[in-house]
Amino acid sequence: MSALLEVRGLKKYFKSGGGWLHAVDDINFTLDEGKTLGVVGESGCGKTTLGRVILRLLEPTEGQIIFEGEDRSAPSKKELVRMREKMQMIFQDPYSSLNPRMSVSELIMEPLLLQGKLTKTQIMQETSKLMDLVGLAGRYGSAYPHELDGGRRQRIGVARALALNPKFIVCDEPVSALDVSIQAQIINLLLDLQERLGLAYMFVTHDLSVVKYISDDIMVMYLGQMVEKAPSEELFVNPTHPYTQALLSAIPVPNLSKRKERIIMQGEITSPIDPKPGCRFKDRCRYAAPECGEPQILKETSPSHFVACCKSNSHN
Repeated sequence: MSALLEVRGLKKYFKSGGGWLHAVDDINFTLDEGKTLGVVGESGCGKTTLGRVILRLLEPTEGQIIFEGEDRSAPSKKELVRMREKMQMIFQDPYSSLNPRMSVSELIMEPLLLQGKLTKTQIMQETSKLMDLVGLAGRYGSAYPHELDGGRRQRIGVARALALNPKFIVCDEPVSALDVSIQAQIINLLLDLQERLGLAYMFVTHDLSVVKYISDDIMVMYLGQMVEKAPSEELFVNPTHPYTQALLSAIPVPNLSKRKERIIMQGEITSPIDPKPGCRFKDRCRYAAPECGEPQILKETSPSHFVACCKSNSHN
């Protein structure tokens, strides 16, 4: 089975002063239909930028985006419109991403109106179906975003993303602005929709507990680069890159009798502006060695488990 999405050598650099900020630097992965790729890392590591470049909300500096077997790296205007129907995004903030002057039903029907393929009656019927699909009662159709809680506002965002029957959705920290109990509702909704509609997700988050629950595979990013990628269970059982180990050590354990070592990262964060070759984590790594100054190549250390670390076999 061919992958739904394939990303090859994707880069996104931004001009910054006299140099270039390497926001996304040589990212490679594939994603099959109905699967979820979790993308984790600290704020500023390039997670959201990666999602926006894949959706062509930002122009890539270099690399290929292959969707449904076709190269979408430089689409024409017409191709981009068709591509956008199949690739959608759920934004982080369910308040600022919605127009406060539009009612719930107007917000959900907006993508259908812009698409221009349905009659007004069909759009009304489809809007009602979408509200039902995401668990929004019909009585909220005439309400405005400020009248709803965060969970219901995010359901509007999910309905808008689903309106054009996409196959792939970038979920950009869709639960980070919500209360914990509401987070669980939205995550379960996304899982239910994935099962019913066969959706593929790229789930961007800094919450490792959430990403473990929803993802099939997890990619760890550090300063624009992928440092580790593995099946979800494998990553949590056998984290191999020192950065991944430090991230996982920060997850609290709900057991007072069980203590685990907390890895404290020290040292200066490498500048993402024209970074030198070599491991970008080396100045904060407790295993740093002279060979870390050489370019790090992703290696498969076990089936489907890839790590970009020259000392990956020595610190498990």
